[in-house]
Amino acid sequence: MKHIGALQAVVTADLSDREPTGVELDAIEVEMPLISAEVELLDVQISLLDRPASELDTRRLRRARRKVLAARLELTNQLAPMTGVGA
Repeated sequence: MKHIGALQAVVTADLSDREPTGVELDAIEVEMPLISAEVELLDVQISLLDRPASELDTRRLRRARRKVLAARLELTNQLAPMTGVGA
């Protein structure tokens, strides 16, 4: 079997190999409540894939959806003054 590989050293760094910058980490931190709410909603949706939803499951799903909407609204309200939206 013949090995196929690069014969020369890489000249430029691959962008996927770098660590996130401080600004990117700050943006993730600001969005973390929304990310967490979306993960919770996804967990509920996955749990309902293979069985019919009971009344309790329906409430959990509705609560998770409301949590995502509230997190999106909060994030939008935080970012609106920075972007000039609604001014």
